[in-house]
Amino acid sequence: MTICATEDATAPARPHRATLTIAADGSYAARLARHDDAAGSWFPERWTLSGPEPYAVPLPGTQPEEPDSALLPLADGRVLIARRVAGRFAVSLLYPAGPGTGELLLGAVETPELTLLPPAPDGTRGYALAPGAQRTTLWLLHGGAGGPEPVAEIPGHCSGGVWLDRAGRLLALDRQWAGRTKAITVDLERGGETGPLLQITEDSNDRLLLADPDSGLLLVRSDAPGQDRLGWGVLGSRLPVRFPECLHPVGATVTPFAMQPRQMLAPESCAVAFRMDGAHGTWLGVWRPSVRQLRQFPAPQGWLTGAGLWTAGGELLLPYATAAEACGVARVASPVGVVVEPPRVVVPPQPARAVEFPQQVRTMEPPQQAWAVEPARAVAPPVEQVRLVRPVGPMRPMEPVPPVRLPVPPRSPWKLVGPLRPAQGPPSGPASGLPGAMPAEAPSGADAGAEAEADAGTDTGADDGAVIASGTAPGAGASTASGTGNGGEIVPDTGETDNRSTSSAQPRAVAGEPQPITAHPPLCRPVPLQQAPLAAR
Repeated sequence: MTICATEDATAPARPHRATLTIAADGSYAARLARHDDAAGSWFPERWTLSGPEPYAVPLPGTQPEEPDSALLPLADGRVLIARRVAGRFAVSLLYPAGPGTGELLLGAVETPELTLLPPAPDGTRGYALAPGAQRTTLWLLHGGAGGPEPVAEIPGHCSGGVWLDRAGRLLALDRQWAGRTKAITVDLERGGETGPLLQITEDSNDRLLLADPDSGLLLVRSDAPGQDRLGWGVLGSRLPVRFPECLHPVGATVTPFAMQPRQMLAPESCAVAFRMDGAHGTWLGVWRPSVRQLRQFPAPQGWLTGAGLWTAGGELLLPYATAAEACGVARVASPVGVVVEPPRVVVPPQPARAVEFPQQVRTMEPPQQAWAVEPARAVAPPVEQVRLVRPVGPMRPMEPVPPVRLPVPPRSPWKLVGPLRPAQGPPSGPASGLPGAMPAEAPSGADAGAEAEADAGTDTGADDGAVIASGTAPGAGASTASGTGNGGEIVPDTGETDNRSTSSAQPRAVAGEPQPITAHPPLCRPVPLQQAPLAAR
């Protein structure tokens, strides 16, 4: 698989060696412990982690172990040990046998250097690398037909070792060849056939540090960005390797040591545990690609640095050993969906410094006596003497107000037209000017006075302003000048300005007594009212 680089990361050239090795299934672990004797000699110790509580079983041999002896726990509870003896490595199996330790010698490997690989996924086989100047031999120490046997010879100097599948067929190694270090794959079922795994650039050094067979997440270290940095990618993916800035903290070295398993097809949700080393000690870091933040917190007291195991439920197991507890496991819960806090730099506690005693407190001088304060004098503003005011005399009666004369309203332009005066003589139909009309009676003295007063222009204020015209009899059907049909009319004064109306056909009323008329007027043909000529004034 060819992967291109686009981002940065940081880490040391090689990871630190863990002080405790855990089996592939997490059931057992093994380490070299020290005796309490004066020499402080070493002896193998097996931890049981599959029970309700962890416990340790010492596996001492007939003689103390060398500190460079390598241990590999198997799933059946036995511990494979490789000891350096006179330029070669002797391989044996250790197991508890009553009060003592049982040992089964497997054989020896003639090589100046032998490095045990991580436990195989099946938990029953043990492999080791014997690097040389021009080629590296892959040895199967346990799990074959007999004793240790070579499996494959790989050109170049190989180191590292990461399993890429659960069957234990594909093994990834870092091979140094032609001045460059590249990660390659070794197929154990094809006699050790090799192939390229990481090729970020042609001139870069690309190493594989950790891999999860379930999710395919890979943790790599490369100098392709310009300096040695830590990045991540996915096995079989065409996406480039990414180098997050959070995995490049200032003043600390980051080394991955455990990955969360069983994250099928979800590499970005797979949690990774880091060992962080700085000037103030070692602490722990947890990171997920999806969160892109590194969570940092102190490691448990007595942590066996670089050792840890993720469970399928997302719990991180950190083994520790203290003077009070020789075998213990700290459990750190870290669910897949939890949001990681922003990175915090955790500084281990520094040794306490001697506390200086405070200087003697000087005695404070008593305060001086305060000056006596004079009592405040009451200040009253000068008040003038009240002057007497003369009493108010009785009020004189008010003179009556003369009545106000209201102005006379203007005279209405309308005049009441009095009744027409019929001619003196005996009543007759032709004399009335209307056919069939009854002659009107002569006005009495009271009526004549009223007529004179109306003609003089005095407003009497009477309600009968409309007077029935003379010569009309009730029920005769004759029309009035105003055309109202009620027998009365109000005719505008023709002497005023033009009112745009036709002058009345009746003669004006005269002020004074009517003139004498012939007793017997000549008879004439009656003329209808509508065609009668205007009467002479």
